[in-house]
Amino acid sequence: MNKMVDQSFSDVQKQYLEGFFAAVKQHPFVGTTVEGRITPSPSEAIRGNEALPPESSDETWWGVPLEDLSKEELLKHEQNPLDIYDRIVEYARQSRFPEAGDVYRWKFSGLFYVAPAQDAYMMRVRIPGNVLLSHQLRGLAEIARDWGGGYGDVTTRGNIQIREIKPGDSINCLLKLAEVGLSSKGSGCDNVRNITASPTAGFDPQELIDVRPLAKAMQYYIANHRDLFGLPRKFNICFDGGGAISVVSDTNDIGFKAVRISDGQSMSPGVYFRMLLSGITGHRQFGEDAEVLVKPEECVAVAAAILRVFNEMGDRTNRKKARLKYVTDRLGMKKFLEHVETKLAFPLGRAVDAKMQEAHPPIRHAHIGIHRQKQKGLDYLGVLLPVGRMTARQMEGVADLADRYGVGEIRTTVWQNILLPGIPENQVNQVTRRLRPLGLDIRATSFRAGVVACTGRVGCRYAATDTKGQGAALIRHLESKLTIDLPINIHLTGCPHSCAQHYIGDIGLLGAVVTGPAGGKSEGYHVLVGGGCDDDQAIGRELFKGIIFEQLPALIENMVRVYQARRNRGETFNEFTRRHEIGELQELFGEMG
Repeated sequence: MNKMVDQSFSDVQKQYLEGFFAAVKQHPFVGTTVEGRITPSPSEAIRGNEALPPESSDETWWGVPLEDLSKEELLKHEQNPLDIYDRIVEYARQSRFPEAGDVYRWKFSGLFYVAPAQDAYMMRVRIPGNVLLSHQLRGLAEIARDWGGGYGDVTTRGNIQIREIKPGDSINCLLKLAEVGLSSKGSGCDNVRNITASPTAGFDPQELIDVRPLAKAMQYYIANHRDLFGLPRKFNICFDGGGAISVVSDTNDIGFKAVRISDGQSMSPGVYFRMLLSGITGHRQFGEDAEVLVKPEECVAVAAAILRVFNEMGDRTNRKKARLKYVTDRLGMKKFLEHVETKLAFPLGRAVDAKMQEAHPPIRHAHIGIHRQKQKGLDYLGVLLPVGRMTARQMEGVADLADRYGVGEIRTTVWQNILLPGIPENQVNQVTRRLRPLGLDIRATSFRAGVVACTGRVGCRYAATDTKGQGAALIRHLESKLTIDLPINIHLTGCPHSCAQHYIGDIGLLGAVVTGPAGGKSEGYHVLVGGGCDDDQAIGRELFKGIIFEQLPALIENMVRVYQARRNRGETFNEFTRRHEIGELQELFGEMG
């Protein structure tokens, strides 16, 4: 393991760290009143928030007859997946993979047996608030090098996944995570997934609020309440402080989005959060504005109440209808919020009469390159990871740079790259030069900076295509043929689960098995256009169906050429595709082929 660099902090670095510790002191309180309601006020709380166990018996689970439950709910009823650690240890001692229902239960500890794609575990590591310390990244490098495939993948929730772990090494991996202060618990299956937050929180000149304390508090709250493990399905929570880099808050089950209130009959001026609910773009839906304004100190309590309503009212009979969207669809937003308020010791603030100022829209591709921080004399560097992947050597090298030149911290983003914050302006060139021998760079074409790819069939049994390999090949082709002056995001996902969120890409590619010209089966994609999020929100429309991959690079090259030839002055790719009907686009993109 590399030795950490011993250095004293400069004045500008001390300024950054002072801001960090000031934010940490704002850790929100959540407790329970004598009436059993959730409160953010210590003076009202009589005890910690003690979660009730699920209503169950030999005949029912969460009030549902056992014969009506889905297979997964029956497995949870038979044994809580949090109570199987001894069995995980025993299977590791025997170098055995889990079998039958234990394959599902193992996921609650963050261990995914991904056969037949790989006869190995994938371990998904939580990075709450997208903040990672240098010694933690070194620990992940050690896991990847000693027990995994020698690499880690940054996901579209800012997790890091380590693959190719042998069964006998699983406990070593879990223990090493604990040693460096990380966890994989609840990182998959029917749990609250990684809590995402603006990756530039605390140093972004345009942010309205530093959301790190909220993300951390949310993670700690979940980790200490067993009833929040084993939800009807997975659940995503995001805190958007209004920074330059999008955290796609509108694709989450709960998206807290910062706004500034200047005036309102029932509200004091200040920063609040709009609450977006039931985002699930894989089901073609963005988060709906609940027309509620939440004070920062109330966010964790409100989320806790929403999670418990979802626990009680989510569908445990049909996995396809078990997300929060289907609860709010069934009840309607007004009725759903009434249920939430029954669990809170305070009313939800309504946005009816408030004069609201939205945060500045995110800046496209602000996750790559050199950017000023609000701390004088400091920059953050957006480092490109090709299709989200880092080798163990790269992890260790980045950790060393974070210590030597930065503040010992790395941020992950939902765009599958990393940020190095706290770099003195006069040392940016040195850091950039030291990144290149690692095979990393802060420079990228607009094609490369905008590609997002899920794991693909190499590591996921659901995927129909090699998304990472084909995504890299596609970008190499486009870079060799074209240059573009405006960003174009390309999202490749291997199956309808849409882990790479193909519906929000300028160009979205959904993997499929396609019948080729000779009648054989080939890997291919359905092509969508016009997707977007935040201030450019839209669900992509299907343009072409079943294009074999060998034909795809030339097709997308032609699409971009037609756009460049026919666009209006300053028109983005999305604006161009959205002003044409699908039939028109099909004709246009065939003209120059």
